[in-house]
Amino acid sequence: MLCSTCRLRPPVTADGRCLLCAGPAGAAAPMPPAPAFFAPQQYLRSPEGLAKAVVVLLAVVAVADVLAVAAGLNTRRVLAAGLANDFATYDEAAVTFADDLYAAASSLQTLTYLATGVVFVIWFRRVRLNAEVFDPSMQSMRPGWAVGAWFVPIGNLVLPRRIAGGIWTASAQTNTDGSRRTVPATVMNLWWGAWVCSQIISQYTARRYWGAGQPQEILDTTGLLVATDAFDIVAAVLAVLFVRKLTRMQGERAALGVYPLSAPGPTERAHWGRAH
Repeated sequence: MLCSTCRLRPPVTADGRCLLCAGPAGAAAPMPPAPAFFAPQQYLRSPEGLAKAVVVLLAVVAVADVLAVAAGLNTRRVLAAGLANDFATYDEAAVTFADDLYAAASSLQTLTYLATGVVFVIWFRRVRLNAEVFDPSMQSMRPGWAVGAWFVPIGNLVLPRRIAGGIWTASAQTNTDGSRRTVPATVMNLWWGAWVCSQIISQYTARRYWGAGQPQEILDTTGLLVATDAFDIVAAVLAVLFVRKLTRMQGERAALGVYPLSAPGPTERAHWGRAH
């Protein structure tokens, strides 16, 4: 049997409403035993420290992308100058510098992407575990998928967004009076759309680049690389907005102290405070 209003949670009042739909008046109602699929109550842990680290690393990623754009434009300029006179005049020093500059920018991108990816996944797992405390009924996948979903071929274009949606909903579900509220998911959708597009475009551009043999083909694919790096900058900015927004939402939700399964005790709220 589910709540007569939201049809999501077990009822706790005589008229068949859950804790959130009943508001403060329903807080004193006895809670029925939790269904077997509900995870046991866990401690809340603040994601703010991890969020700050992710934001800083994303900023470094954006800087690396800017350098890659500059290096790509320089490479394209050198190639275009050679093609203009059919390489009658060949500036070997300029070509060598362009290659070295682009290789250095690519290496920096790889390092920053890896570091950011690791810290982001740790932050993502942290907010997923908090969502399990806020409202486990909104989580369609187990907490371990907050990490594993990113490593599933093809599935990593869909599954993390599904998990993020559950986290978002659970983190923005109550007002101070216990009533339901909805936060527009525009930032999350823009971030996810940009990330997926970035992955697809990067794969396509890399294949085109490594398959290019003629000078004109190399020139064209270099332009694609520049456009891809520029799009990555946009994706990084949207990721920053998403991380900051979701982290702030969880802080606000933790401060309310309204939970579907049981009211948080002083230990849980203190644990969040110490994690700051």
